[in-house]
Amino acid sequence: MKYNPLFLPLAAVGIALACVRPVAAQVVTNPAQVQSGHYDVEAAHTQVGFSVLHFGFTNYGGVFSQVSGTLDLNAHAPSASKLSVTIPLASVQTTSSRLTEELKGDQWFDATKFPNATFVSRSVQVTGASDATVEGDLTLHGVTRPETLKIHFIGAGVNAMDKKYTAGFEATATIKRSDFGVKMYVPYVSDEVRLFINGAFEKQG
Repeated sequence: MKYNPLFLPLAAVGIALACVRPVAAQVVTNPAQVQSGHYDVEAAHTQVGFSVLHFGFTNYGGVFSQVSGTLDLNAHAPSASKLSVTIPLASVQTTSSRLTEELKGDQWFDATKFPNATFVSRSVQVTGASDATVEGDLTLHGVTRPETLKIHFIGAGVNAMDKKYTAGFEATATIKRSDFGVKMYVPYVSDEVRLFINGAFEKQG
């Protein structure tokens, strides 16, 4: 076999790349296999999105970030699990810088007076193999009301990048903003607000 002088350098590069490439995480998708325990929100990969119907023409949305909170997860008795999250309202972002600043103001979220929205669970009910409903109290704009999240478990395992055990969920909910005193432009901008939540939680201890 003819020797190729490029073989060894190319092989060395390939080995080096293989060494620095993150190893794929072993992710479980069966909720019963998730590690029970105390989890903290992993803020960098947690997002709370919202969408409203704008003048009957388009669904227009934005996102909140910098979410914090805890999850006490009981994989064997999910109804015993507890969730508490805090959303800083000044973190809101949309595709319009003008609207983003308006949403922080006193005609909308009034983020200076009411800096955070919070959700604290009261009950968890399993509704499917990877699904549950979480009933709890949502506090927004100084008003607290019962609301329900529909939760879907995505997966859990050791994060290949930071080596931390992580569990991921997605959730949806629909609320009426006027219930919380946020009534600007109703009904031209819909009272009904759809929420889309992507949550990552890191196990502690």
